[in-house]
Amino acid sequence: MYSSSATELQKSLSLGSISIGQRRNMIPAGDNVVVSTMKLEKLLSMKGGQGEASYANNSQAQAKHARCTLHLLKETLDRVQLESPEVPFVVADLGCSSGTNTIYIVDVIVKHVIKRYEAVGCEPPEFSAFFSDLPSNDFNTLFQLLPPLASNGGSMEECLAAPNGHRSYFAAGVPGSFYRRLFPSRSVDVFYSAFSLHWLSQVPEAVIDKRSPAYNKERVFIHGATEATANAYRKQFQADLAAFLRSRSEEMKRGGSMFLVCLGRTSVDPTDQDGAGLLFGTHFQDAWDDLVQEGLITSEKRDNFNIPVYAPSLQDFKEVVEANGSFAINRLEVLRGGSPLVVDSPDDAAEVGRALANSCRTVSGVLVDAHIGDRLGEELFSRVQTRASRHAKELLEQLQFFHIVASLSFA
Repeated sequence: MYSSSATELQKSLSLGSISIGQRRNMIPAGDNVVVSTMKLEKLLSMKGGQGEASYANNSQAQAKHARCTLHLLKETLDRVQLESPEVPFVVADLGCSSGTNTIYIVDVIVKHVIKRYEAVGCEPPEFSAFFSDLPSNDFNTLFQLLPPLASNGGSMEECLAAPNGHRSYFAAGVPGSFYRRLFPSRSVDVFYSAFSLHWLSQVPEAVIDKRSPAYNKERVFIHGATEATANAYRKQFQADLAAFLRSRSEEMKRGGSMFLVCLGRTSVDPTDQDGAGLLFGTHFQDAWDDLVQEGLITSEKRDNFNIPVYAPSLQDFKEVVEANGSFAINRLEVLRGGSPLVVDSPDDAAEVGRALANSCRTVSGVLVDAHIGDRLGEELFSRVQTRASRHAKELLEQLQFFHIVASLSFA
């Protein structure tokens, strides 16, 4: 798992013969420093490419969880008002990332809408699909995975009769934050967003302010934090969701609908983040503490890093939708999503540990590397893997995600 640079770092540290004080003096000064929250939008992305820790190769759990909600997605699609076949039908996936999951979902949406048109005896319209994520997203990998259009210069009827391995829609990428406007007014029929809205637009400023009662001292996540810290996270989530809804209320066609899935929690207590808490609040947290105790980073360096994720309760979500007033709630519920760990040999502790480390690195590795540098990032995730391997059975039994599923249309 180590890169050559990480191996060299281990050798230079000589852990058995150099004191903690000496090792503190050896903390690399040239690595990237604390990332301003203002830069998060330009930095945050799932791990790109198609390597071992990439999102493309570590999103099987998300794919499985998304498939479990397909019947609810189709229920939402049945609410969408069909327009004249002369008007293109527009789908947007917000937070598409760079794997095949988004391609599969868009294909499901397009095929279901085609069936609706055919059921009423109408020719289907042309379809446009917009894949949207932050500018730092690996759109290149996504476009490489995108199937070719069914027809080379032929009619749209030929495209709609797309054989397997082809797509029946025109595709485009839209870089930008979904907490702001992304599309022209009244231009999108269906918004889909899965496993993205729990990502905040920024780490709440109070959480990394030493003068604030919400300062998340000695922690890198909300799980197990103080009530003040939890409230800061909650307020940031609700402000972000409100901004998201305002933008979509401008962009969605009057007969359109939205289908949203994000991490959620069953506990009333926001410091209990359920599956997200086990992912980022246990072995990941302990690995940061290891680096501090070993003198590889300072405690301040650790305390200035926080995962900008919040798993809301149904009440957290509902309050924002109702306050916005633009959307009617067709469905709002919490579903058990299952474990994010996909392993071939559950009895292989090393494989379980590697799976957890890859899951953590897939979604947070870019932030970690920006904060402490890629060499120390390797050190951190190797410790996550070691710790998780020691608790493999416990992780497989207890690590469960819950998801909020929301179907919204204009009120």
